[in-house]
Amino acid sequence: MSERQNTVICIFDHKSPRISAFDIHEWIFEHLHVPENAVNMIQIDGPRRQVYIKFAELQCLHEVLHSTAGQSEYKHENGEISQVKIEMAGMGTKRVRVANLPPETPDEAVRRAFSTYGEIKEIQEERWSGWNGHETGKSSKPSPGNTR
Repeated sequence: MSERQNTVICIFDHKSPRISAFDIHEWIFEHLHVPENAVNMIQIDGPRRQVYIKFAELQCLHEVLHSTAGQSEYKHENGEISQVKIEMAGMGTKRVRVANLPPETPDEAVRRAFSTYGEIKEIQEERWSGWNGHETGKSSKPSPGNTR
Protein backbone atom coordinates (compact mmCIF):
# COMPACT_ATOMS: atom_id res chain seq x y z
CA MET A 1 0.00 0.00 0.00
CA SER A 2 1.43 3.38 -0.95
CA GLU A 3 1.21 6.71 0.82
CA ARG A 4 -0.87 9.54 -0.62
CA GLN A 5 1.42 11.71 -2.70
CA ASN A 6 1.13 15.45 -3.41
CA THR A 7 -1.98 15.53 -1.20
CA VAL A 8 -3.15 17.77 1.62
CA ILE A 9 -6.02 17.11 3.95
CA CYS A 10 -8.27 19.95 5.07
CA ILE A 11 -9.92 19.08 8.37
CA PHE A 12 -12.97 21.21 9.06
CA ASP A 13 -14.37 21.76 12.54
CA HIS A 14 -16.48 18.68 13.37
CA LYS A 15 -19.23 20.88 14.83
CA SER A 16 -19.55 22.91 11.64
CA PRO A 17 -22.48 22.50 9.27
CA ARG A 18 -21.91 20.36 6.21
CA ILE A 19 -20.57 22.20 3.18
CA SER A 20 -21.68 21.43 -0.37
CA ALA A 21 -19.18 20.09 -2.90
CA PHE A 22 -19.64 23.25 -4.96
CA ASP A 23 -18.83 25.47 -1.97
CA ILE A 24 -15.74 23.39 -1.17
CA HIS A 25 -14.48 23.79 -4.74
CA GLU A 26 -15.09 27.54 -4.59
CA TRP A 27 -13.25 27.76 -1.24
CA ILE A 28 -10.23 25.88 -2.59
CA PHE A 29 -9.87 28.05 -5.67
CA GLU A 30 -10.88 31.42 -4.22
CA HIS A 31 -9.70 31.26 -0.59
CA LEU A 32 -6.63 29.04 -0.90
CA HIS A 33 -5.78 30.67 -4.27
CA VAL A 34 -5.12 27.35 -5.97
CA PRO A 35 -5.43 27.44 -9.78
CA GLU A 36 -7.75 24.78 -11.21
CA ASN A 37 -5.02 23.22 -13.35
CA ALA A 38 -2.93 22.64 -10.20
CA VAL A 39 -5.45 20.15 -8.77
CA ASN A 40 -5.68 16.57 -10.02
CA MET A 41 -8.43 15.41 -7.67
CA ILE A 42 -10.60 16.45 -4.74
CA GLN A 43 -12.04 13.83 -2.38
CA ILE A 44 -14.70 14.88 0.14
CA ASP A 45 -15.40 12.88 3.30
CA GLY A 46 -18.56 14.65 4.51
CA PRO A 47 -19.22 12.76 7.76
CA ARG A 48 -15.64 13.32 8.92
CA ARG A 49 -15.62 16.93 7.64
CA GLN A 50 -12.40 16.26 5.69
CA VAL A 51 -11.35 17.22 2.17
CA TYR A 52 -8.34 15.72 0.37
CA ILE A 53 -6.73 17.81 -2.36
CA LYS A 54 -4.30 16.03 -4.70
CA PHE A 55 -2.02 18.46 -6.50
CA ALA A 56 -0.42 17.97 -9.91
CA GLU A 57 2.92 19.05 -8.48
CA LEU A 58 4.54 18.94 -5.06
CA GLN A 59 5.50 22.63 -5.30
CA CYS A 60 1.84 23.72 -5.19
CA LEU A 61 1.25 21.58 -2.09
CA HIS A 62 4.17 23.30 -0.34
CA GLU A 63 2.89 26.73 -1.39
CA VAL A 64 -0.52 26.04 0.18
CA LEU A 65 1.02 24.70 3.39
CA HIS A 66 3.38 27.70 3.59
CA SER A 67 0.79 30.38 2.78
CA THR A 68 -1.75 29.01 5.28
CA ALA A 69 0.73 27.93 7.98
CA GLY A 70 -1.51 24.88 8.37
CA GLN A 71 -4.62 26.88 9.36
CA SER A 72 -7.46 28.54 7.51
CA GLU A 73 -11.09 29.54 7.96
CA TYR A 74 -14.30 28.79 6.12
CA LYS A 75 -17.18 31.26 6.27
CA HIS A 76 -20.57 29.56 5.99
CA GLU A 77 -23.57 31.16 4.29
CA ASN A 78 -25.09 31.90 7.73
CA GLY A 79 -21.97 33.87 8.69
CA GLU A 80 -20.57 31.18 11.00
CA ILE A 81 -16.81 30.72 10.72
CA SER A 82 -15.21 27.28 10.96
CA GLN A 83 -11.54 26.65 11.62
CA VAL A 84 -9.81 24.43 9.06
CA LYS A 85 -6.59 22.55 9.79
CA ILE A 86 -4.48 21.91 6.68
CA GLU A 87 -1.74 19.29 6.69
CA MET A 88 0.05 16.85 4.44
CA ALA A 89 -2.06 13.71 3.96
CA GLY A 90 -0.97 10.11 4.03
CA MET A 91 1.26 10.23 7.05
CA GLY A 92 0.54 6.64 8.05
CA THR A 93 -3.24 6.62 8.44
CA LYS A 94 -5.23 4.59 5.91
CA ARG A 95 -8.93 4.05 5.43
CA VAL A 96 -9.73 0.50 4.36
CA ARG A 97 -13.17 -0.62 3.21
CA VAL A 98 -14.18 -4.26 3.51
CA ALA A 99 -17.30 -5.56 1.76
CA ASN A 100 -19.26 -8.80 1.57
CA LEU A 101 -18.78 -9.88 5.17
CA PRO A 102 -21.60 -11.86 6.76
CA PRO A 103 -23.73 -9.47 8.86
CA GLU A 104 -23.01 -11.46 12.01
CA THR A 105 -19.24 -10.86 11.73
CA PRO A 106 -18.26 -9.12 14.98
CA ASP A 107 -16.16 -5.96 14.84
CA GLU A 108 -13.59 -7.67 17.06
CA ALA A 109 -12.96 -10.31 14.36
CA VAL A 110 -12.34 -7.57 11.81
CA ARG A 111 -10.06 -5.78 14.29
CA ARG A 112 -8.03 -8.97 14.92
CA ALA A 113 -7.71 -9.68 11.20
CA PHE A 114 -6.31 -6.23 10.42
CA SER A 115 -4.32 -5.60 13.61
CA THR A 116 -1.27 -7.33 12.11
CA TYR A 117 -0.98 -4.35 9.73
CA GLY A 118 -1.01 -1.71 12.47
CA GLU A 119 -3.27 0.07 14.93
CA ILE A 120 -6.99 -0.04 14.12
CA LYS A 121 -8.43 3.32 15.12
CA GLU A 122 -12.06 2.79 14.13
CA ILE A 123 -14.43 0.26 12.62
CA GLN A 124 -17.46 1.85 11.04
CA GLU A 125 -20.37 0.28 9.21
CA GLU A 126 -21.40 2.26 6.16
CA ARG A 127 -24.87 2.23 4.67
CA TRP A 128 -25.32 2.27 0.93
CA SER A 129 -28.26 2.42 -1.40
CA GLY A 130 -29.19 0.17 -4.27
CA TRP A 131 -30.31 1.22 -7.73
CA ASN A 132 -33.84 1.91 -6.47
CA GLY A 133 -32.67 4.29 -3.73
CA HIS A 134 -33.66 1.97 -0.88
CA GLU A 135 -31.17 0.83 1.69
CA THR A 136 -29.94 -2.59 0.70
CA GLY A 137 -27.11 -3.25 3.08
CA LYS A 138 -23.89 -2.00 4.58
CA SER A 139 -20.59 -1.88 2.77
CA SER A 140 -18.72 -3.53 5.61
CA LYS A 141 -21.42 -6.04 6.52
CA PRO A 142 -23.96 -6.38 3.67
CA SER A 143 -27.35 -8.01 4.07
CA PRO A 144 -27.64 -11.68 3.11
CA GLY A 145 -28.94 -12.25 -0.39
CA ASN A 146 -27.45 -9.02 -1.71
CA THR A 147 -25.77 -9.99 -4.94
CA ARG A 148 -25.03 -6.57 -6.47
